Amino acid sequence: MLIGDVARRSGVSARMLRHYDALGLVRPTGRTVGGYREYSAADVRRIFHVESLRSLGLSLKQIGRALEDPAFTPSALVSDLIRQTEDRLAREKELLERLRAIDASTPTDWQEVLRIVELLRELTSTSAARRQQAVLAPPENASVPAELLAEAVLTESDPHVAGALRWALARSGGDGVATLRAATNSEDAGIRRRAVLAIAGMPEAPGAVEVLAHALGDPDTTVRRHAALALGRQGVVAAVPTLVSMVVEGSNDVDATEVLGTLSLDPGCTDLITTALVDELAAPTADSATRIRLAQALVELAGTTARKVLRQLTHDDDSDVALVATALVEVLKERYLDNR
Repeated sequence: MLIGDVARRSGVSARMLRHYDALGLVRPTGRTVGGYREYSAADVRRIFHVESLRSLGLSLKQIGRALEDPAFTPSALVSDLIRQTEDRLAREKELLERLRAIDASTPTDWQEVLRIVELLRELTSTSAARRQQAVLAPPENASVPAELLAEAVLTESDPHVAGALRWALARSGGDGVATLRAATNSEDAGIRRRAVLAIAGMPEAPGAVEVLAHALGDPDTTVRRHAALALGRQGVVAAVPTLVSMVVEGSNDVDATEVLGTLSLDPGCTDLITTALVDELAAPTADSATRIRLAQALVELAGTTARKVLRQLTHDDDSDVALVATALVEVLKERYLDNR
């Protein structure tokens, strides 16, 4: 078979076939009387073998070794190819994210594009101070797209930079919730925590409450607590069980108590919250410290039931609880006098 026929049937150009011949990779078995290359069926099969290995990313040198050396084992080379491909995909993903960020900023000229590129470079700096500066004082006329801020907040480990990112995201006016919503389904609890904490900073954004409500069922305790505090501040009653558990466990209990107090101003929530706290007070597993925290939560609630329970606690069998309850009753009396 002449080179033109081989090129048509194999899809490999005649120029590439001549290159294979020059490298000794696929040499035609014979020549015609006129000196033209003549390929046998075995030669054509070898061409397809070469093309198959090229499709895996092997260089022509590596292909020649693979086809000629019977002792050559593919395992190490394939492992290298996997690593190289993963590195390339990571670089391509990073490039894609940069292009999307530039597109989201709707640049009107190349100067704006360059400013966004500079901003992106600063946000990926190894220096936390430079990353924070990029968020708080971006290059002139380079507003930070919400999508870019959302992506950055999901990977930021420095608490100060993360706080700046959440602050900027909440004020960006863009739709960063969509990116954060997807992150709440991540297998990485750390990413879910960052996503929910960021959404908690902009609870009035479209879809934010829905995402936070879903997060109340997250398997990670910290995610649930972030969501409960944000929802409670928005008056969402579904947050009450998690907020009460925070008081019981002594985790951000001061914040949880404050939010429960605000929720109790709604007459429809007062009895629900009071009953939940009283039930925990009576739990056999509640130790002295836990019952004191619950008493401190009761003093913040609206309604007469909470005050009645506190007065009962002044006679509690646990002297520490009784002492704290007595002091809290006095606090309530002072509040009453101040409000007269």
